Amino acid sequence: MKTEVVLVFDIGKTNKKILLFDRQLKVLHEEECIFEEIADDDGFKGDDIEKLEQWMLEACTQFLNDERFLVRGINFTTYGATLMYVDDQGKRLTPVYNYLKPMPEGIVEAIYSEFGGKAEFCRNTASPALGMLNSGFHALWLRELKPEIFRQVKTILHLPQYLSFLLTGKTSSEHTSIGCHTGLWDFDEMTYHPWTKQLGDILPDPEPVETTYPSIRFDKSVPVGIGIHDSSSSLVPYFMNSQDEFILVSTGTWCISMNPFNPEALTDDQLRKDCLAFMSIQQKPVKSSRLFMGHIHDVNVAHLNKLFGVDDSAYKAVALDEEMIGALNKSSEGKRVFFQEGVRENFVDLSIEKKTFDSFEEAYHQLVMDLVDLTEESIDLIIGKDDSTKNIYISGGFSKNPIFLKMIASRFPDKGVYTSEVANATSLGAALVFWKGIEEDFNPAIDLALKLFEGDPSLIG
Repeated sequence: MKTEVVLVFDIGKTNKKILLFDRQLKVLHEEECIFEEIADDDGFKGDDIEKLEQWMLEACTQFLNDERFLVRGINFTTYGATLMYVDDQGKRLTPVYNYLKPMPEGIVEAIYSEFGGKAEFCRNTASPALGMLNSGFHALWLRELKPEIFRQVKTILHLPQYLSFLLTGKTSSEHTSIGCHTGLWDFDEMTYHPWTKQLGDILPDPEPVETTYPSIRFDKSVPVGIGIHDSSSSLVPYFMNSQDEFILVSTGTWCISMNPFNPEALTDDQLRKDCLAFMSIQQKPVKSSRLFMGHIHDVNVAHLNKLFGVDDSAYKAVALDEEMIGALNKSSEGKRVFFQEGVRENFVDLSIEKKTFDSFEEAYHQLVMDLVDLTEESIDLIIGKDDSTKNIYISGGFSKNPIFLKMIASRFPDKGVYTSEVANATSLGAALVFWKGIEEDFNPAIDLALKLFEGDPSLIG
């Protein structure tokens, strides 16, 4: 007997994944590849969309014909800030334009001016001014710099919906892709921002994220989801399986703190400090802050390695020493030793000298303590005045760092601080919303692998 599965394409900026989830949401198959970036028509490198399209279609053919599986449907989750332009014949008009591509001056300034100035526009759209990362402005850029192409545009699609369109022929949109620092969405009125009328009638109305359409390229009995933005997708397992309101802190190169339970509008100060809001599957704002913590950690560890002449992996063997933390707090009077004047542009604190500490272990403890201080500031930015969250869930690389965990738990004594290891959380979210789309009562239990960490307020200095 064939096993029922949903086929999920998880398209990251670097890694592209294919996963098959069964009805119990176990991964039955997983594969990953990396495509070499290619130059766009301006010479700036970005995703090879032709190779991505071919890879996706070949994978669909493979698994739809696999005798082991009964593919109940297909869904997509991808990185954001990427628009695709389709003409009236359903033909893609452009390559993928990388969101790291510089935004020329003179493209967006008139929009800011017309709608209350940059600060007000950014507040209203919950989108810090980030150039091409504000994907809605890609369309303005195309209109101004490539008018001969823009005149042919019938529909603008975000990347998840474009991949869905390739299988269904249906142009669609959904709130999680529109609402993530795109500059397209009016968070006060919860509709497309008035400036988008300048583009013409080329933005599809948003539909529920659970929406599916029949495939026209393959078996029509196979429904295809309209896709979901990766940040929102990673929250889905927690929404569906957490009993209490929570903050999710996803750690890695970036530390992304997400609070789906803070309805307050973004302030100018929060926007200046790199906060934004994106949309959950419930079509509600998720206040988010970010910190380049993993990178800051790595470059400063490299600096300490040279100072103390230790191996690159020496920090992994440093065990939590609460007495050392107490002594460091006493000597520093609870103030930062690293980053006393903030994090520098190159992220390395070269003021730290070997004589500052008695050992590498002591220096590493202090580094993590000061990173926790920065993380606390980042989390505090998204905690509302009438905070109702009870738990903080920490996932990713720092969920395995005992010093970091002990100190975070100590900094937030009024909340339960848990590590959570949900494998393939982003892909899992896409699978969950798909199953919900075709079976409303679908509600399997998901193990969030929560582990509580006890803090000690005496450790915070």
